[in-house]
Amino acid sequence: MKYNIYTYITIFFSLSVVMTSCVSDEDLLQADPNVETAESFWKTDDDALRGVNAAYGSLLTDGTYMRSTPLLLDLKADDTRSNSPWGSMANVGRFNSNVTDAAIYGWAYETYYQGIYRANQVLTNVPGIGMQDEALKNRILGQAYFLRGLYLFHAVNMFKNVPLPTEIATFYPQKSEAEGWAQVIADFKAAADLLPTSYTSVSGLDAGEKGRATKGAALGYLGKAYLFTKDFDNARTTFKQVIDLGIYSLVSNYRDNFTDTNENNSESLFEVQFSRDAGGVDLGWGGAPATGWGKTSARAITYGARGFGFTDVQPTWALFNDYQIEKTTSGAVDPRLDATVFYNKPGGMQLYGKDFATTYAANPGDLNDLFCRKYQNSDGNYADEFDWRSGINERLLRYADILLMYAECLNETGDTPGAYTYIQMVRNRVGLPNLATAKPGLSQTAMRDQIAHERFLEFPLEGHRFDDIRRWGWLQDATKLAWLKSRDVEFNSYVPGREYFPIPQLEMDNNPGTIQNDSY
Repeated sequence: MKYNIYTYITIFFSLSVVMTSCVSDEDLLQADPNVETAESFWKTDDDALRGVNAAYGSLLTDGTYMRSTPLLLDLKADDTRSNSPWGSMANVGRFNSNVTDAAIYGWAYETYYQGIYRANQVLTNVPGIGMQDEALKNRILGQAYFLRGLYLFHAVNMFKNVPLPTEIATFYPQKSEAEGWAQVIADFKAAADLLPTSYTSVSGLDAGEKGRATKGAALGYLGKAYLFTKDFDNARTTFKQVIDLGIYSLVSNYRDNFTDTNENNSESLFEVQFSRDAGGVDLGWGGAPATGWGKTSARAITYGARGFGFTDVQPTWALFNDYQIEKTTSGAVDPRLDATVFYNKPGGMQLYGKDFATTYAANPGDLNDLFCRKYQNSDGNYADEFDWRSGINERLLRYADILLMYAECLNETGDTPGAYTYIQMVRNRVGLPNLATAKPGLSQTAMRDQIAHERFLEFPLEGHRFDDIRRWGWLQDATKLAWLKSRDVEFNSYVPGREYFPIPQLEMDNNPGTIQNDSY
């Protein structure tokens, strides 16, 4: 059974004003007893928990992980392509998002700041509550810091120079990218200090609940923020703290990270909780939550194979071909290919209980094409994705990522030989040969390229590849950019500055002094 974070709250502020010539200013403020206000709401342990649950709620809507954020993270990379008839979607991968049309990227921006506002409500009001359970109070504050850090992480990473709300105010000035990363790091540090390693050993209202932020998740994202800012020493130390917690391990079956059958497993540091069984059946597009909203994802239908979904996102042939480069110790193709991609596999491949070759026999274009399998409900329990209601949790941070990021930090801090050990832990799961034997004595530069290859095959369609491309500086490297163009024609549309999305026009209009990102 999934955890109880699905509880939402919505706080409204009302001001009743009666203007006469014979009343004092205090008499003009009338509280509606039927409407909860900030003053009447934040009173109890349960109020505090409901408040942080609302901050989690912003992860579930269209702007974030119901649909938009995976698209924004995936489509610019060389592991995906899009022939979507919806220009706002197809143009993401072509580095051509339109300033006058904020569809998708503007929804994400708005929802990140909704989540930040909700987290700030907790951080502002919960310290003043005389809670009966002080440990619960600390956990709630830790989760609020984590969630604010996560939303800010996305905002800074995708939009570069953005406001950094840390308190409740009317206007928030635009800040520099460096200031943004500093705030992200501060929030994850605060979260790591307050959060438990798990909720199985705590007592209180949140005891045993899965899906809540933990110390490991906070440290993982803290290390990632250090890595993205090239602070390799601090990143190395932080990732080692995660490893030394001793509570994470790789699951034996790679595909178990992308279905609804083994969620919140030993490899997962943090995942967004979706469920077909919680809430109503309406889709949570955004704004204030409605009682009929479900807690399902539209990722599966958006990425779904032809005839089973909308096919707005497809794997690239570069991805398919890179899986053929190195065979397993038994001489087989890397098993991550079949867990990630639907294709006309010799010997047959099943999707939604049907044979791929038979399904597409009448259409050579589809028969010889590639479709997404990762995060699809395609193992036979459902006929297709057209009910829009996937219950598969979105895995935001996996232990495999920690291991490969730690290996990268070792390489960048002069311990290239040490990187082999942690890379091999990820390779062992899928039966790849010992890298130290296959490619002994790699230089630091060669190891960088090897880590890039390892990450490409481990994390396709998980929103990591373009983040890697951008932070490695490949778009500013003429040789690397030409290589990317040879793999994915969408990179031919890239112009400097377009590695970031535009600041939405509504933000430009409502926040005086905001400067648009370069090239828009």
